[in-house]
Amino acid sequence: MANQAAVSFLTNLARAAFGLGAAATVLNSSLYTVDGGQRAVLFDRFRGVIDQTVGEGTHFLIPWLQKPFIFDIRTRPHTFSSISGTKDLQMVNLTLRVLSRPEVSRLPYIFQHLGLEYDEKVLPSIGNEVMKAVVAQFNADQLLTERPRVSALVRESLIRRAKDFNIVLDDVAITHLSYGTEFSRAVEQKQVAQQEAERSKFVVMKADQERRAAVIRAEGESEAAQLISDATSKTGMGLIELRRIEASREVAATLARSPNVAYLPGGKNNMLLALNPAMTGGR
Repeated sequence: MANQAAVSFLTNLARAAFGLGAAATVLNSSLYTVDGGQRAVLFDRFRGVIDQTVGEGTHFLIPWLQKPFIFDIRTRPHTFSSISGTKDLQMVNLTLRVLSRPEVSRLPYIFQHLGLEYDEKVLPSIGNEVMKAVVAQFNADQLLTERPRVSALVRESLIRRAKDFNIVLDDVAITHLSYGTEFSRAVEQKQVAQQEAERSKFVVMKADQERRAAVIRAEGESEAAQLISDATSKTGMGLIELRRIEASREVAATLARSPNVAYLPGGKNNMLLALNPAMTGGR
């Protein structure tokens, strides 16, 4: 009797454990959690995609019959590049950075037509399309001089195109712009030519100033010579003698300041001049 009671107890315990395990499994498969910054779209095997989105928290579903698909609705960055042709047929490499998020109320539609990777499917294609269309309206040099206008056109066009796919763009920015090798070389050569032109212009202006200075100097010398000639004709050679005395005084002052010049007294009885008999005899 005791053995039968023990076997019956163990059998009941196993049945209870099995029932609890099955119930826990069913309960676990009937619950799903939507984390913060996410939304869920339910797919029903009989009704298809349910039009209403499911918010944050833990929710019930019918196992096997329903399946949740989780969307991240937080803003995410995307970067892509495009090589586009300008209005003057120059190739430009542009890099665009956008911050995007899905339109929450349209998540069922996005799931039906684009799937979970909607942004990777849409943004690169429309981004390249918009950049090529906008860049083609400007010359290569205008992309630098009118960059705010170019950025505004890209932003407006891309936001409008993304709205057609129920994607919201919080920010659009051109992060990099570079030209092709030929255009960069042409810009460098243009800068060098401009520098050479400025240098040539400076040389011409300098030569003109020197020519004017020479003319003024010559006119001054001519007037000075005329004044000296007039003074000489009126007063005789006194003015010339005065200029000669002034010149001699300047020469004497210059020689007096030089340490390599020695003065000897004049006359034939100079003892220093008689030190070399050969030189005195030769004379």
